[in-house]
Amino acid sequence: MKVMAQMAMVMNLDKCIGCHTCSVTCKQAWTNRTGVEYVWFNNVETRPGVGFPRGYQDQDRWQGGWVRTRRGRLKLRSGGRLAKLVRIFSNPKLPEMSDYYEPWTYDYDMLINSPAGPHTPVARPKSLITGQDMKINWSANWDDDLGGSLETMHEDPILAKMSERVEAEFSKAFMFYLPRICEHCLNPACVASCPSGAMYKRAEDGIVLVDQDACRGWRMCVSGCPYKKVYFNHKTGKAEKCTMCYPRIEVGLPTVCSETCVGRLRYLGLVLYDVDRVAAAASVENEHDLLDAQREVLLDPHDAAVIEAAGRDGIPADWIAAAQASPIWKLIQEYRVALPLHPEYRTMPMVWYIPPLSPVVDVVSDSGNDGEDARTLFAAIDKLRIPIGYLAELFTAGDVGPVDVALRRLAAMRSYMRGVNLDDERDERIAAAVGMTGREVEEMYRLLAIAKYEDRYVIPTAHAEQAQQLEELACSLDYDGGPGMGGMLGSASGQPLPVAVENFHGLAARQRSDQPSTGQVNLLNWDGNGRPDGLFPDGGDR
Repeated sequence: MKVMAQMAMVMNLDKCIGCHTCSVTCKQAWTNRTGVEYVWFNNVETRPGVGFPRGYQDQDRWQGGWVRTRRGRLKLRSGGRLAKLVRIFSNPKLPEMSDYYEPWTYDYDMLINSPAGPHTPVARPKSLITGQDMKINWSANWDDDLGGSLETMHEDPILAKMSERVEAEFSKAFMFYLPRICEHCLNPACVASCPSGAMYKRAEDGIVLVDQDACRGWRMCVSGCPYKKVYFNHKTGKAEKCTMCYPRIEVGLPTVCSETCVGRLRYLGLVLYDVDRVAAAASVENEHDLLDAQREVLLDPHDAAVIEAAGRDGIPADWIAAAQASPIWKLIQEYRVALPLHPEYRTMPMVWYIPPLSPVVDVVSDSGNDGEDARTLFAAIDKLRIPIGYLAELFTAGDVGPVDVALRRLAAMRSYMRGVNLDDERDERIAAAVGMTGREVEEMYRLLAIAKYEDRYVIPTAHAEQAQQLEELACSLDYDGGPGMGGMLGSASGQPLPVAVENFHGLAARQRSDQPSTGQVNLLNWDGNGRPDGLFPDGGDR
């Protein structure tokens, strides 16, 4: 057993309202630069729908992820080293701009400076790629709120696996939002696909990054990632992807998308896993066994043998304590309500989801019944096979059982806590019906419904002795002035420090300095110190 640490995330889909705040703040922090106008490290999809890029789940077309051979071994769906070498200068399995969308802006000057006339001036859309006038016909959220409609449902790769009868009924059932970032997988296909070795998984916390110096722009990582969360910067010629905001993680802060989430649906924490079991777990024959196999790879941080092995393998004591307090472990292993996205890709993703119960509750309520009554809810879950089948295709490779367990536990929590809050009655029968105790249900409720900041984000800080390892291989995405409009953490005063080893003391030093950084100024992050170039008119001090 070799113990390693992995930073992981769980999202509670019952809480997502589709406001896209996470997407916008991520865009501002990471991809507000030339060459990545079309890129969204974080996006929120409406389900059912086609996703971003269009139809990314259709691996028959994109050839992403892993497949199991007859010998029981894994191989990349897109081919091994020889296949990649043969087509290294021509990789046809790539999304085109039309699969993403052509980013645009508007000719706002037309609105401001047009002479007075009988007609209202119009700001034409301008392509951010060519600078020419364009017609807008697709975007990252073009089918937003159209889930289950006849407009887009026929293009959903998951619905394509179902019968026409199911599709017709499903359009009347429900829709929900699905936020997506890079999965930071335990068995990442993007890393295995990279011919130049630029993609790598950090040994310290499992975050998957791109060495910008080593990247040669082959784009095999884009093909290999089944979630299509690796993007190509057409200006720098490099691959870029979600970094899980590692500069923030290293100082104990949550990711930008988590920090700004309106619904507070994201949970961040450390889990311990046995790296020696990963290959075997990803290679199990039956796809329905992949969920249990991945859960078995995760180690109990309270187990004495695991604690001893973790210490032997160099994991600091405070990191082990963080793993013990992690909300991720509780939601995945103790309560078993969190599920991985498309485990059948065999990448062993580490961004998990709590399936939405709200559609079931809405259907019950719309029928005139009590939407929080345990017996009614359990019966509805048992009968509404269409939405559960869709959720199973998303989270359990089509196995309805684990989704049913998760939904029943969420339903039991609602019913049990209603009795506690309204009648001060703790009905243990409701908890027992889903294999839990009343105390466990109340603890799950506190975590899912009313958890405090420090309960949702249990993030250990990086150690000074790890600074050498954490000095990233040019992964700071500092091209063209860096992410956002300035440095890694936004444009502020003071000389920028190496992002990968920045700590609270270094950040404080930056904020107290009177020397501004160079480049464009991001007013959302500017601290008010110094006079960055271009912020004030010449000769002005205000």
